[in-house]
Amino acid sequence: MQDSASRQREECESVDPASRDILPMHWYDYVGCFFAGAFLANAVPHFVHGISGDRFPTPFASPPGKGLSSSTVNMLWALFNLVAGYILFRMENVPAVDLPMLIAFFAGIAVIGLWLSVHFTKKHSN
Repeated sequence: MQDSASRQREECESVDPASRDILPMHWYDYVGCFFAGAFLANAVPHFVHGISGDRFPTPFASPPGKGLSSSTVNMLWALFNLVAGYILFRMENVPAVDLPMLIAFFAGIAVIGLWLSVHFTKKHSN
């Protein structure tokens, strides 16, 4: 004889994921997707400079964002960005079929990428 907990578990496992109700998306879900993209995009330059052994600006440099940090600090900053971006991406459960969520995610990548490209161009021209 099955107890109610095991019956409930079997019912949940037998439900087709495609037939489950889709929860409505709120404004903060799009903000979460945007920042997931921003964190993941920001991880790339720090990771590349970190594994290359190059110094590169981080928020921990002196002055912040302008001075150069060691490759180890860059790796740590890249790992932080990867973890934060991954957590946000998983929390928002970005589906491949939800175009507005994907747009918010890629907008985060584009905005941080463009902003940083302008920021670092100005830094190197001084």
